[in-house]
Amino acid sequence: MLHHLTVTAQHSPELLERVLRVMRHRGFSVQTMQMNLDSELQQVELQVALESERAIALLTAQLSKLIGVTSVAVSERAVEPKLAVV
Repeated sequence: MLHHLTVTAQHSPELLERVLRVMRHRGFSVQTMQMNLDSELQQVELQVALESERAIALLTAQLSKLIGVTSVAVSERAVEPKLAVV
């Protein structure tokens, strides 16, 4: 099953590594990911498409507990992958 998440957090050098580790430990596989940094606010927004048979609530609960994460939302919209036309 494919799930779409938006994670908002305060920017830090280790943020992406911690978020990805939790996703992996909870049994989710990243299919696509887009990250945007607002340098004025020092805030990061991650849009991630994840695949797993597990309930998405298992992941969102753990992500929201991470230091610096301000919000985690399950989204209906897909993260648009950038495809190269050959």
